[in-house]
Amino acid sequence: MSKPPRFDLILVLLFTVIALASNSVTATPITQQFKEAPQFYNSPDCAVLVDEDESDGEASILCSDQAVHVAMTLDTAYIRGSMAAILSVLQHSSCPQNIAFHFVASATANATFLRATISSSFPYLNFRVYPFDDSSVSRLISTSIRSALDCPLNYARSYLANLLPPCVRRVVYLDSDLVLVDDIAKLAATPLGDDSVLAAPEHCNANFTTYFTPTFWSNPSLSLTFANRKACYFNTGVMVIDLDRWREGDYTTKIEEWMELQKRIRIYELGSLPPFLLVFAGNIVPVDHRWNQHGLGGDNFRGLCRDLHPGPVSLLHWSGKGKPWARLDANRPCPLDALWAPYDLLETPFALDS
Repeated sequence: MSKPPRFDLILVLLFTVIALASNSVTATPITQQFKEAPQFYNSPDCAVLVDEDESDGEASILCSDQAVHVAMTLDTAYIRGSMAAILSVLQHSSCPQNIAFHFVASATANATFLRATISSSFPYLNFRVYPFDDSSVSRLISTSIRSALDCPLNYARSYLANLLPPCVRRVVYLDSDLVLVDDIAKLAATPLGDDSVLAAPEHCNANFTTYFTPTFWSNPSLSLTFANRKACYFNTGVMVIDLDRWREGDYTTKIEEWMELQKRIRIYELGSLPPFLLVFAGNIVPVDHRWNQHGLGGDNFRGLCRDLHPGPVSLLHWSGKGKPWARLDANRPCPLDALWAPYDLLETPFALDS
């Protein structure tokens, strides 16, 4: 006959199960820790935007027409990418102290944590965090081919003109999954002509019709949307936007009208991009492709490795499903992920002193 299990062992196992169950309820998630970035200084020929003795210097830069204004969304899921993007912007800028960052975060997010995370790594950064009411757009969002694209914050770029103060007249919008290897001031200075609202790299060799459903193209009144417009695909992760012209033309409402139609008749499959194309495609100022080497995250389903497009590179963009930090953590990086890694500020938990 086999020996019965020891009673004391059973008690140990029982208390272990209870303890684990208790910890699973009360434990708080471990937050990522980031290193402090070096401070970056203006070159001698940069404009002096504020006197050092001016008490409200930060506010002045955040409203200055001479500053380069950068807008990005901010959340815990992509914070690691955001930190790398910020570092890359500052590191390659000739006038980093003249850059003002405008971060948009969900109104339900822990803004204090997000603000503290940015400040601890970039103590001298000129920035402000703006709350975005998810409910203002969530009612308009239709499901797309990838759930990450349905996050309300992904639509915040359509509301920048409302969220940022009126004194901010022009902004460079950047996604969180990219790094710059050139001076952002060059991109920010893109001429917008007499009436264009935004500028972005166009890709006219892409099959534009695939961004909309057969229902859209078979409806004469809808397909005529692009009549007399040389409509080309452009990626909305990198844009130069004239916010004054956007406000005057009430383009947020125009985008929302297409989203409302999408709720009634499914005319596209891909998140926040198609409404931008419907409103702006064919009417934007084209920017050199070097400013958005996009698609490095692969397609929206498998996230396979991609190569660079031919030509020079000023900005690398991991749009698509695969993100460099996730692939590096999984020890399954794509070759180009090595170009993102030097900007990663994540504090490794078991770093050894040299």
